[in-house]
Order: sequence, then structure tokens, then C-alpha cells
Amino acid sequence: MTTPDSSNPQHNPNAFASAEREAVYRAINERRDIRHFRPDPVDGDTLRRLLEAAHRAPSVGYMQPWRFLRIADPAVRAALHAHVADEQARTAEACGDRAAEVHRLKLEGIREAGELLVVALTDGRERYVLGRRTLPEMDLCSAACAIQNLWLAARAEGLGMGWVSLFDPDWLASRLELPEGGYPIAVLCLGHVERFYDRPMLETAGWDTRRPLEDLVFQDRWGAPCELAESPDARESVTGPGGTSGRGPA
Repeated sequence: MTTPDSSNPQHNPNAFASAEREAVYRAINERRDIRHFRPDPVDGDTLRRLLEAAHRAPSVGYMQPWRFLRIADPAVRAALHAHVADEQARTAEACGDRAAEVHRLKLEGIREAGELLVVALTDGRERYVLGRRTLPEMDLCSAACAIQNLWLAARAEGLGMGWVSLFDPDWLASRLELPEGGYPIAVLCLGHVERFYDRPMLETAGWDTRRPLEDLVFQDRWGAPCELAESPDARESVTGPGGTSGRGPA
């Protein structure tokens, strides 16, 4: 009797079916930081599903530090838009030679998006020590996982989302009356779109490019190449006949 190979998804009883796996990877690959929205409202049941998906995120010490504030008041939305516009101007100044590029970029969809959410870290986080004794910033990492969950679920629902970080946290905390210790980390524009960008917007705008995986994944020590991260073409170019490596001694 042959033992199933659990490393092969086709034989791993814990793996999703092929079509389900493809859907997960499709959501990951086609997720975009969206800045252009249609003003159509987001269905309430859909928004609830997205928030539930966010709330299913992993969190260090099971602290669940995320808090979502839905911005429904047009006056608050208008004030937030004006504040972000001011911060974009300040950011442009801070970028020196690239200031003109920053001014041209559309970095938010606050006025157009059907839904506007602010994500904040809750107060009282200091009582959660498990997993944070030496890395207190894991509260922020946990909340970022919740945002990513929401982002991928939104893409699966055909909705776009953009993460805006151009704001003064103290100003926003005061404007939204956050309790002492509460800390805003994101403004999320969420809504219907005409289309999803083929590539990340900052890439098409010439701001930066996606780096090769082999430049970001090392093995055993910093900077040491990891063959697993190399592209198939790169692996073939250094493999001799019979699968032997063409590399010299390390």
C-alpha cells in the first residue's frame, strides 16, 4: 500500500480542492491598492462579511487589537479628505527631488469610495505580554493581518480597497474621539470599481518596481542565496546535465 505524499496538494487530505486553491492565489495575485472608485454603496451584508473576515485574522497572544470605525458622516469624510490632501503636500516636500511625482499621484479615494473605514489599535494593549515582551510592535502586525484579510475578501467579492496612511495619527485620534492609548493606523477606502489595475498603480506610475523573489529570500544567513526562491529559468541556467549544479563551491 502506497503512503500518500502529504507534500503534494493532490494527496494532502488537508489541502483545498484545486479550484479552491486557485481562487485563493488569484485573490492574492489580483489584489490591488485601489484609488479609483465608483460611488455605488456597498451592500450591508457584504460589508458585514468583510468585517467578519478581518476579525478572523491571527493575532499575537490572541489580543485581537483591531478596531474598525465606519465613517458615515459626510462632514467627517470631508474633514479627513482635506487633512489627507494637506499631508500629501507635506509628504511631497519630504520626498525632495521626487516632490513633483508625489503631487501628481492619486493616493486616496476618500470622496469617491462607497465605504470609508478607519482602523485603530485598541487601548489597553500593554496588558498583552504573550508574544510581545521583546516585540511590542506585534499589535500593529496583528492588525495588519486583519486588514489583509479584509483586502483579499474584498477582492473575492469584486470590491476594491485602498490603504491610506497619509495622516497625522494624533489629529485623527482626536477627531474620532479615540480613548487614551488608542492609535489609528489606516484609512481604508472600500467600494465598487470600474476595473482592477493590471499592475500595482505605483509600478505603472514609475515610482518603483516589484523586486525579484531571489533578492528577498535568503538561506541560513543574510544575503546567502536560496535556490528555492530563484525563478525556474535561473535554476535551469545553473544546472548542468543530469540535474547537477553548475555552481562552484560556496
